[in-house]
Amino acid sequence: MTLRFALYDLDNTLYADSSGLMEQINDRIGLFFQEHLHFDAAEAQRLRQSYYEQYGTTLAGLQKHHGVVETEDYLNFIHQLTLDVLLPDDGSLHVALQALPLQKIIFTNSPREHAVRVLNQLGLHAHFEQIFDIRAFEFLAKPDLNAYHTVLRALNAQGHECVLFEDTMANLAPAKSLGMTTVLIAPEGAQHPFADIIVPNVLAGTLAIHERCGVPLKIAA
Repeated sequence: MTLRFALYDLDNTLYADSSGLMEQINDRIGLFFQEHLHFDAAEAQRLRQSYYEQYGTTLAGLQKHHGVVETEDYLNFIHQLTLDVLLPDDGSLHVALQALPLQKIIFTNSPREHAVRVLNQLGLHAHFEQIFDIRAFEFLAKPDLNAYHTVLRALNAQGHECVLFEDTMANLAPAKSLGMTTVLIAPEGAQHPFADIIVPNVLAGTLAIHERCGVPLKIAA
């Protein structure tokens, strides 16, 4: 079984969740609920989390329950972020990605412009040949199986030819159902039935796939 494509999630996968960037996004989503739908802060955060867990994105819940149709305004509002919390790669991930003999693809529920800004901030943009974002899936985002099929069709790929790097456990089951190899970015001791590999960070995960490809690379993860 030969791997051809490495599908990388973006947020909290290519950078550590300790950066606090996702907290910024969550705060902006909560603020959107307050300013546009007039919920108080506590209810805004409750709905944000509930919709994310139920639908994969808060946007899907907003569209289903509140008739939010100005999608671009929403995406622009919640991605007004301070990216200097992200430290540029120290060179280790750059080397690991450069040496990985697979086509490297971004597979994210975020919009393309956010992905580009994050990749540029990390100094990793040149490694990724394509970005599949929430618009590419017509807003049917991970873990909706249609998002995975969209990527496979566009790449002319079979599931078993792909490895998915993810920090969100709910996004693993669809990948496994299609035959993908799954790498879960999670704290030490984490377990998941649909994770083939569990590692603490994306560098360790990338090095693990080097091993699977038969081209081991020695970098301190």
